[in-house]
Amino acid sequence: MTIRVTHYGLGPIGTGILRQVATRKGFKVVSGIDIDPAKVGKDLGEIAGLDRRLGVRVTDDPVEAIRKTKPDVVVLCTLSSLRAVMPQIETVLRLRVPIVSTTEELAYPYRTNRSLARKIDALATKAKVAVVGTGVNPGFVMDALPIVLTGACERVDAIRIERIQDARIRRLPFQQKIGAGLTVAQFEERVAAGTVRHVGLTESIAMIADALGWKMSKITDTIKPKVAKAQVASDYLTVQAGLVCGLLQDGIGYTQDGVPAITLHMEAYLGAPESYDAVTITGNPNLTSRVQGGFHGDLVTASVAVNTIPKILTAPPGLRTMRDIALPSFYSGK
Repeated sequence: MTIRVTHYGLGPIGTGILRQVATRKGFKVVSGIDIDPAKVGKDLGEIAGLDRRLGVRVTDDPVEAIRKTKPDVVVLCTLSSLRAVMPQIETVLRLRVPIVSTTEELAYPYRTNRSLARKIDALATKAKVAVVGTGVNPGFVMDALPIVLTGACERVDAIRIERIQDARIRRLPFQQKIGAGLTVAQFEERVAAGTVRHVGLTESIAMIADALGWKMSKITDTIKPKVAKAQVASDYLTVQAGLVCGLLQDGIGYTQDGVPAITLHMEAYLGAPESYDAVTITGNPNLTSRVQGGFHGDLVTASVAVNTIPKILTAPPGLRTMRDIALPSFYSGK
């Protein structure tokens, strides 16, 4: 079986997914959608940076693209906000096509976007297809992976997840999203506006809590600036001492008794001395899992999304999450 894929959104993540789909067995790129006038009309092979043409051109008309090419799945990579991406989700579901999306708020929307979650579930159920939000985080590192690790425990008392990244290796939009190069005052203004932050900690905490049957009385999400002590530079930015080189962000889920039970700690800044991802489970047994070097955000987001495609095609209709679909694994196309 060859899985026919439509790519909706061709920014850095969408292009990374396109590149994998175009070069891995078992998939066929059938259409590409983007609103950027500079991309419309271009061959997707050029968009993906391949040395060959794919014979498929970018369009800005999702309805025509999907009706004409009849994909098995749409990979949606446009926005982080679920409310903002809802019109696109509705369009695809009305055409009765499953969705794998990197929209962070779609990964587990039941706490912060309950009404939208119900609407998506109803639309997908009516269309007899499944929808899932996934990626490196949320979708894997800070939720699906620790949930799997708790399967080795007799008892779980608390979970702490750390994601430490030297942002110098990440793309420019990511470095801008973490506030690199801003003054502290500018950083705080953009945090208040919601333009500097990592989206998804609340969703990840809610997913873990529900998987373990824990009721959270509240979930907090706090962001602080990481200020450079000396000049630090990436291929895109040079940050002088005294300016912000990234962020420190903590999401904490509290039990009904006010005890912090799930802690997600994230550091993403230019010049971090090391990168790693770690899960520490307090319980019986106590467990610590650490991935030295960490999971590369862009590459792993693309890989998780691509490897999830075959699983969403066999999932029950409705809104699904990474805790209730079949466990994704590398898809060899066989």
